Amino acid sequence: MNQKSSTLSVLQVGKFYPIRGGVEKVMYDLMLGLSQRGVKCDMLCAVEGRSEVVKINENANLICCHAVVKAAATMLSPVMIFRLRRICRNYDIIHIHHPDPMACLALFLAGYKGRVILHWHSDILKQKFLLKLYKPLQRWLIRRAETIVGTTPLYLKESPYLVDVQAKTRCIPIGIEDPQTTQGCGAYIREQFPGKKIVFSLGRLVSYKGYEHLVESAQWLGDDFVVLIGGSGPLREQLQQRIDELGLQERVRLLGFISGEEVCCYYDACDLFCLSSVFKTEAFGIVQIEAMAHAKPVVATTIQGSGVHWVNRDGESGLNAKSGDAKRLAEAIKAITAHPMIYERYAEGARKRYERMFTLDRMIDTTLKLYTETNANND
Repeated sequence: MNQKSSTLSVLQVGKFYPIRGGVEKVMYDLMLGLSQRGVKCDMLCAVEGRSEVVKINENANLICCHAVVKAAATMLSPVMIFRLRRICRNYDIIHIHHPDPMACLALFLAGYKGRVILHWHSDILKQKFLLKLYKPLQRWLIRRAETIVGTTPLYLKESPYLVDVQAKTRCIPIGIEDPQTTQGCGAYIREQFPGKKIVFSLGRLVSYKGYEHLVESAQWLGDDFVVLIGGSGPLREQLQQRIDELGLQERVRLLGFISGEEVCCYYDACDLFCLSSVFKTEAFGIVQIEAMAHAKPVVATTIQGSGVHWVNRDGESGLNAKSGDAKRLAEAIKAITAHPMIYERYAEGARKRYERMFTLDRMIDTTLKLYTETNANND
């Protein structure tokens, strides 16, 4: 379904460019998809380079604002404040992506009187000092927003900051492009592990990803399994040391950074995907729907307050295990791969869940419907 609009003008405001994480990817995908449907949709963000405006297509511009410094995962860009003040009246709706204190501050100082949609990707969890300073502004933004969009109903319900505004929340799950054109590209990877069931995982090697538990789970997997972990990060040496201590060199491989093209091939090659995260910092887990789009079952974890285990529907697209429990991870992996008929049921369920809930078209069309309703309320 390709809805079209010749009247709407929307500005996405949030983190930085180029794309480094899920929030930026959602912003960019919305800008691109909505502009292709006839909506004037620009994206305002902070960059480490110079300020510039990049024309994406006839309906979309990427407005880059130079950041003077990056601190506490936030780009500080005074240019963004002045630029938003100049252009904000050109838009019917401003769509703010949270968490990003800089974007919120820019909106607060812009004097914008139009409609605001707040996209609540996650709570601020790690930067405690920043949150203490930011809380009054965050409360203002929550009040200011006409609608608060969340990526899962669980996260919207569980966030302590949204308890009193449930009536104006709406769930729009993240969607991604269908990767069917990459089918078969992982054959060269499978050839490296003949006779093995491949468990794939992907992400930054940081504490909240729980990779130490995935490594340890290999103790309960047989020699017919191999766990491949893609990504770089500060815990690489520590994880490799744990692999060596447990004598799991033949069962667990740290792949390091994987390019975008190669990532698709690893999804194609693997038998299932495992998301072993342990903290609410993992709010959604886009990697799960990437695996589902490739018709690969998912083993994920149940994290209090997170939407991860909602994304992976237990018993349909895969299984969810208790977070931080290596043995339970192994049991879930073995349960899915125990018999070809069981495996095919999960693989089919994963693909169907992607098609039903997490396509890029669905995210864009649902967002456009929200914009249209919001703009109609302004008439």
